[in-house]
Amino acid sequence: MTALMEKFQMVAKTFAGLEGVLASELEILGAENITEERRAVTFEGTKETLYKANFCLRTALRILKPIAEFEVNDRDDLYAGAKKVDWSKFIELGKTISVDSVVSSEIFINSMYVSMKVKDAVVDQFREKTRKRPSVNTEDPDIRINVHLTGNKCSVSLDSSGESLHKRGYRVAQTEAPINEVLGAGMILLSGWDGKKNFLDPMCGSGTLLIEAAMIALGIPPGMYRKSFGFERWLDFDEEMFEEIYNADYEKDFDGKIVGSDISTRNVAIARANIKNAGLSKHIEVDTMDFAQLQPPFDNGIIVTNPPYGERLKPFSLRALYQMIGDSLKNNFPGYEAWMISSSKDGLKSVGLRPAEKMTLYNGALECSYRCYQLYQGSKKSAKRD
Repeated sequence: MTALMEKFQMVAKTFAGLEGVLASELEILGAENITEERRAVTFEGTKETLYKANFCLRTALRILKPIAEFEVNDRDDLYAGAKKVDWSKFIELGKTISVDSVVSSEIFINSMYVSMKVKDAVVDQFREKTRKRPSVNTEDPDIRINVHLTGNKCSVSLDSSGESLHKRGYRVAQTEAPINEVLGAGMILLSGWDGKKNFLDPMCGSGTLLIEAAMIALGIPPGMYRKSFGFERWLDFDEEMFEEIYNADYEKDFDGKIVGSDISTRNVAIARANIKNAGLSKHIEVDTMDFAQLQPPFDNGIIVTNPPYGERLKPFSLRALYQMIGDSLKNNFPGYEAWMISSSKDGLKSVGLRPAEKMTLYNGALECSYRCYQLYQGSKKSAKRD
């Protein structure tokens, strides 16, 4: 088997609650032996699969390539295990490195210490063999090494993504609390929206959900706007293969409408700037409008939105906001399906509608409820307290 066709294991990192969506994306991509784990999905594939995973997956944060696994009972085991790896296969002299660690172990409580010991092992190996050492660059390294230590099991991987994959590259400005792009894409995919219905976000903020929806509808890969990926600096980088993936025809026809609005003129200006930078202005319409006064821009469709919640809203104003959202959905949007994410239990109770579906997602460290409301045509029976 040639190096191009050689299969190996990879790990796609994601947010809790998005593992199933990510596994479905990987299946469509042609990955094999897909297994869902906590905040991650493991899979097998070739170098081409690794490139496609970085370029095409909407709900992955990072794609890791494991290169070593060993048992650790103390700091000497950690250093020795890391030093057994032949780092010259992955790192060229003159290249910079960084080591990031995720630790869940009673043996080590400090992830920075774990990173330092692995870095020492890499540097010492080079120094002993060549009398030279790779430099550390925590901002923009050529090679990112990822260490995952659970109990006494240590896994060392190369991070093929570089910067987190949620950094799509289209955002030129942001509002106070923008939703993570990976979470936004996950919300849309979990709703089942595939570009066949019209799409509305009545509290659009910086426009993330609108842009992610347009990219899904038009078949634009999330990596299209990025300047670089980590694997482009690897010793075995196949530029021709990646060029083929980058230049492939992903375009899909989309005849529907994607509409957003926000009460803040500043937010609308930010959303328009991001939409313009993504080259999607002709596909997305955004206007300044209070949700309470918003009339349906189309007869039926799907609403996916991320209303304000958290420390910035006082309890009374939060309950009033969510009651308004519930009243507007019930009175103005019959025939629609509405999906909403929030960390506020009080707010969600104030919506006054019974959710057809509920699931737990995380917006950063915030545990959120993601809910679907079926707004039946000609009936207000859905307006029951949760």
